[in-house]
Order: sequence, then C-alpha cells, then structure tokens
Amino acid sequence: MKQFMDKNFLLQTPTAQKLYFDYAATTPVLDYHCHINPQEIYEDRKFENITQVWLGGDHYKWRFMRSCGVDERFITGDAPDEEKFLKWAEVLGKAIGNPLFHWSHLELQKYFGYTGVLNQKTAEKVWELCNQRLAEPDMTVRNIIKQSNVTLICTTDDPVDSLEWHKKIADDPTFTIQVLPAWRPDKAMNIEKAAYQEYLAQLADVSGIKIATFADLCKALCVRMDFFTSMGCSVSDHGLEYVMYAPASKEEIESIFAKRMGGASITRKEELKFKTAFMVFAGKEYAKRNWVLQLHYGCKRDNNTPMFEKLGPDTGYDCINNYAPSSEIADYLNALNSDGHLPKTIIYSLNPNDNQAIGTILGCFQDSSAAAKIQQGSAWWFNDHKTGMQDQMISLANLGNLSGFVGMLTDSRSFLSYTRHDYFRRILCNLIGDWVENGEFPADYEILEEIVRGICYKNAVNYFGFHLD
Repeated sequence: MKQFMDKNFLLQTPTAQKLYFDYAATTPVLDYHCHINPQEIYEDRKFENITQVWLGGDHYKWRFMRSCGVDERFITGDAPDEEKFLKWAEVLGKAIGNPLFHWSHLELQKYFGYTGVLNQKTAEKVWELCNQRLAEPDMTVRNIIKQSNVTLICTTDDPVDSLEWHKKIADDPTFTIQVLPAWRPDKAMNIEKAAYQEYLAQLADVSGIKIATFADLCKALCVRMDFFTSMGCSVSDHGLEYVMYAPASKEEIESIFAKRMGGASITRKEELKFKTAFMVFAGKEYAKRNWVLQLHYGCKRDNNTPMFEKLGPDTGYDCINNYAPSSEIADYLNALNSDGHLPKTIIYSLNPNDNQAIGTILGCFQDSSAAAKIQQGSAWWFNDHKTGMQDQMISLANLGNLSGFVGMLTDSRSFLSYTRHDYFRRILCNLIGDWVENGEFPADYEILEEIVRGICYKNAVNYFGFHLD
C-alpha cells in the first residue's frame, strides 16, 4: 500500500518520478488565466484565518458542502469563520475521489507544512496550525505568490476597468512578479442583458466615444484595447453560454443595435447575429494586436433561481451545457481565417464530450505563424480533476500536438491554488512516464525534458509573447 499523498503522489513509475522531480517540479509557474484581485496583490493582503483563504468565494467547495447537506449558514451565511471551517473539514474527510480532497491537502502540505489528513477529528488542530502560520510575515499575498515560484499572472478585467492596481504593481520595484490584465468583454457583447445600456454608458465615459451605433461601440472598444495593450495585455477571454455563428450584413447589425438602444427587446435570432458580428470584430482586432483569443463555452449558468436571486452569480449553481457547437466554432474560425485575421486561439469546453471535436478543429487552422497556433485549453472547471486532465491530454495527443500545449492555469480566486499546477504536472509526468515505460515513446531524456518543461511553462511564455528574464 502506498503512503497517503507522499512525495511520489500520483507518480506511479520510476520514469514518471524522474520527469517530475528533475524537470516539472523545478519549473516556474505561469498563471495566464485567473480571477484573483490585483488590489489584494498591491496591498499585500494578510488573511486573518484559513476560512478567509479557503472558503471565501470558492464555489467548488460550496457545491460539495451543499451536496453533503450542510446548512447554507455555514457556507455563505453568517456563521463564524471557525464554524465554517469545522463544517468544511467534516465533509472534506469523506470527499473520496473528489479533486477538492487532493487540492486541499496539497495546499496544507505546501503552505502550512501539514502532512496529515484534514477531517472532523483533526479540524481544530489544523485550524490552529493554519491560523498561526497565516500570522507569520511570509504568508502575505505577495509572499505566497513568491513561494509558489510564479513569474507572471494574468487577471480577468473588464474593458471599463481603470487597471489602476496593475499600474501600481508595475510601478512598485519591491515586487518583481508581473501582474498583467486580460481583456474580458462579455458585458459589451451581452446585448440581451437588462443592464446593457447602462454598461455602454460606462464604456462611452472611459473611452471618450459617444456610442450611438455598432460602429461606435467598435471604436470605443478599440480605444480600450489600445489602453490595455499599453498596460501589457496580450490575452483576451470570452465566456460564452453558447458558440454562435449567424452572419448578417452591416446594415442588419446596425438595425439590431439601434432597436436595442431604443429600449426595445430583441429576438433570439437577432441576439445571435449581433454576437456573431461582435465576435468577428473582436477576433480581427486581436489578430491585429497579436493578442491571444480564449473561448470558454459550454456552461449553463445560474440554474437555481431562488439561490441566484439570494446570492448572485458564481455561487455554485452552474452546470455543463450538453450543446456541442463544433460546426459553429469551425465556421467562426474560418470567417476570421478567410481574410487573414485569425488570432492565436485557445478553445475550452466545459463538456468533456467535446474533446475529440475540438481536437479535429485545431488541425484545420494550424499554420507556420505560431507553433500550435490553435490550442485546446486545459481541462476546465468541472473537468480539472485527474480523469479530466488525463482525458484532455490523451485526446490532444491523439489528434494534435501535445508537446506544443500551453498547459495549466488556476482559473481561481484563491492565492493558494497554485498547487493545481503541481497536481497537473504530476498527472502529466505520470501519463508520459507510462508511455515511456510501455515502450510507446523512447527514453530520450533530452526530448522528454523539452516536452515536459515546455508544457509546464515555456510553451506559454512563447505563445503569449510574454517578456520574462
């Protein structure tokens, strides 16, 4: 019997262990997509207790606690922090097979030096240990990032954001890790939302462009893209409920936009046509700026209406959308490619059934302008567990170029979640190690080092064009 989560955790063969310890474990972390708050980095936030780090805003944990029958008072309610932690520890102790069990214990090992098991029996001991550790000066946000061997972070930022905290971080010589903005223009695209006109008023104000037409909207967004570029941005991201491709004439798009700006509602078909025009415009502009386009889709959000009305979005009530839009993605990429404006693109689906379809789409649009120009993104959200990561990488290897993969990201709001990179790297090294041990790939460690370090770090540096020492 193997020891519980020892140094060889998930590394089943000698080759896997060599790949991990010689190459992956020592390679820096580049987190090109996350949701952490740059203000907390600038202000070097210090956490009062482990609940603030672990349970504040973590809808992964909230979902599991609800599935165990925990009262909402101990999840998002007004229970004291210690009671919330004790409830979490109680259910975590039975979270067999859930990645939360592994993630939580990797964090306890790395940041708190605790190698035991967290459960109902050990909860009070771990509560005291973690809080004592958090009180030490090397456990501020900036120091946690440094301890994690991170070189660069991309946050997620709206076009109307002032990016003031990014500028302050960049101007601070005491913190050398780059914190760059990433462009997330969902609110500018979601014409069907009730607050759309209010949002456009904000965009007009920060861009200096009066927005009366779709053409005006595009001009305003270009002004903001130029500002984001000046702040080091080279990454965009779109959260799509569905992938659309419903082309329409410029005149029809302007008519739809005018209808909505006039206060009228629009039809579903009109919404699709507008969003198609928006995404084609955005993709072309990214290509001009050498930005990377990230497409996240396949999520049906806010399914529990009473809880959405009580808690708002991103609180654990989303699910996989079973819609497989392979034809629409291909048509969208082809529309950009046909006039020479296809940017580097990363495609993520929340539905693991889309792995093979995405793998075949990638090969249709690769060219010599960039290695692995069109990427399949890492196993995302409901898929970033052992099985999901393995399946995504095996599918990518079967149908495309695994060696060119840009690897893992945290997609997290937690400053302790960099251990997800370690989790990924162990799974990666074990997978490759199996292939080598089975005689499916030669034990050429010069090539294997290049592949492992590339997937863990170097591919992302080159793909996004980051400037790192």
